[in-house]
Amino acid sequence: MSEFWLISAPGDKTNLQAWERMNTVTSKSNLSNNSKFHIPDLKVGTLDALVGLSDELGKLDSFAESVIKKIAQYIGEVMEDSKDKVQENLLANGVDLISYLTRFEWDMAKYPIKQPLKNISEALAKQVTQIEADLKARSAAYNNIKGNLQSLEKKTMGNLLTRTLADIVHKEDFVLNSEYLITLLVVVPKSSYLQWQKTYESLSDMVVPRSTKMIAEDAEGGLFTVTLFRKVMDDFKAKARENRFMVREFYYDEKELKCEKEELMKLASDKKQQYGPLLRWLKVNFSEAFVAWIHVKALRVFVESVLRYGLPVNFQAMLLQPNRKSVKRLRDVLNVVFKHLDEVAAASIMDPGMDIPGLQLSNQEYYPYVYFKIDLSLLDCS
Repeated sequence: MSEFWLISAPGDKTNLQAWERMNTVTSKSNLSNNSKFHIPDLKVGTLDALVGLSDELGKLDSFAESVIKKIAQYIGEVMEDSKDKVQENLLANGVDLISYLTRFEWDMAKYPIKQPLKNISEALAKQVTQIEADLKARSAAYNNIKGNLQSLEKKTMGNLLTRTLADIVHKEDFVLNSEYLITLLVVVPKSSYLQWQKTYESLSDMVVPRSTKMIAEDAEGGLFTVTLFRKVMDDFKAKARENRFMVREFYYDEKELKCEKEELMKLASDKKQQYGPLLRWLKVNFSEAFVAWIHVKALRVFVESVLRYGLPVNFQAMLLQPNRKSVKRLRDVLNVVFKHLDEVAAASIMDPGMDIPGLQLSNQEYYPYVYFKIDLSLLDCS
């Protein structure tokens, strides 16, 4: 299961015994895999500052989560035909996400612990905001090339009535630079090939005899050339339409066709050149954003633990990976083991129908212990 619970309880003797009890029960009944989550001794500051920081960290948590989700999704878009390999590209500090979580270590170099908590929070916010801004710019540039390329490639698809003819026609198929003659391209249904051969010379006056030739064919019909005098062109088009022969509005322009081919090749080349550097940037910055996100989670646990359990700072944080089938049972065990931390809240959780005056639980999940969820399923791009 790719959901983790990051929880904390006081670190005194009574609660350390509660931890042991919880570990024994959860491992014996295979309710979850548990590991200690190490949070260093951070600077507490004032309780007023902690209350304000608690709200800010909640918003930063949601923002960081949304940014790593965007990066993961965009890696899936960029990898296109290799979406099954997206997950192996989602790493944090060079290891898979679960390994990083279960062996979490605070990055002292990036986020020095001697500075105030607000400074650490602001550094994390600035980092994630910059990553999001860079992602927007890089994805817009790549999407522009990709969109233009797709739109040109779409022109080479479809039937002979709608697709581009740049990659089909050749100079020698046309009478060019003539004051009087012009070569038209006509799409003829397969069932009408014989009728075309028999009638095209008589659809109007001044059609050059034996001037038709099929230069391309698809499942529905063929593309034929026919040469005639310019002055009868409109008459020929009208008569052709009456016989279900569709004249394509196409006039051979070597420069224009060359430009179209070159543009297609240039866009394909640009996309290929940008793919490698873009994917590398996405992988590096996914890691950076994910690491920042987990540090935000660690900060939240620290702040909430101090606000909930008081000073001096003394709590133990633990990371639980619940067994998918045992989520409710695990929650019940935790509530029983730690109900002494907040008897009123524990009672309301054990009996949701209980009306307890003065207890107002917000939309956020509340338990007797500090609790935050880390949901890695949001990064599943398959």
